[in-house]
Amino acid sequence: MRVNVLGAGNPQVAVVGAIHGDEPSGAHAIERFLSEEHNVQRPVKLIILNEPALEQNTRYIDVDVNRVLPGDPTGDQYEERLAYDFIQEIAGCVGMGIHSTFSSAQPFGTIANPNNRKRRLFDSLSGFHHVVDFTQISSGSRGVDLPWYVDVEAGLQQSNTAAENAYECIIDFLSFTGVLEATVSETNTREYEVFETVWKEPDSEYHFDATNFRRVAEGEVYATCNGTEIVADRPFYPVLFSDDGHESIFGYKTALQE
Repeated sequence: MRVNVLGAGNPQVAVVGAIHGDEPSGAHAIERFLSEEHNVQRPVKLIILNEPALEQNTRYIDVDVNRVLPGDPTGDQYEERLAYDFIQEIAGCVGMGIHSTFSSAQPFGTIANPNNRKRRLFDSLSGFHHVVDFTQISSGSRGVDLPWYVDVEAGLQQSNTAAENAYECIIDFLSFTGVLEATVSETNTREYEVFETVWKEPDSEYHFDATNFRRVAEGEVYATCNGTEIVADRPFYPVLFSDDGHESIFGYKTALQE
């Protein structure tokens, strides 16, 4: 874990990239930000988390760090120890973690236990029209379960667009938190609540035929498994559905919060 601090004093704001080593957009955006001159109004931490996994372009070394929070300082697995150090590092900070995905080119946010501050934060991110609440299915081991912490999905994994979106996220987030002196714009953000995880059957081939964030009607065929149609048993908005973006999770069913 590499921690870069800008400004004098004890930082209470943090940006985190490379939570997963095969999602480099956050790390690239942080490196770009650090290479520039910025007049920071308050101190901030910019963290590149899983450096070994980033160097190897792999999701993790031993285990997904986003499944073992708050970690274990004496754990046998590298990410268990990393997760513990990470929690200590961002204690007391308003934080934003940067991810990317195989499922959607458009950026969106993920949260748990939403409150008005988190909602206002996403409203301040330009180009963010969707935020997804994972509270109902949360295990307590993800970054979004931390107080005052949110995640962003910056775009398609390994793409230049995701790196550009991640950089814009950093600028907007640091403006919202007062690290940078800038006008904070507002976006009309729609909120979705996850109510079901769609798991993959082992050794099966899946194909997603619908569109993420576009409503699937009851009775509509939205995917196939080994060529067999999968029909919606109730209306939902798909989120993070992709053919092969995750080993065991096909995607999430959500309801739009009016």
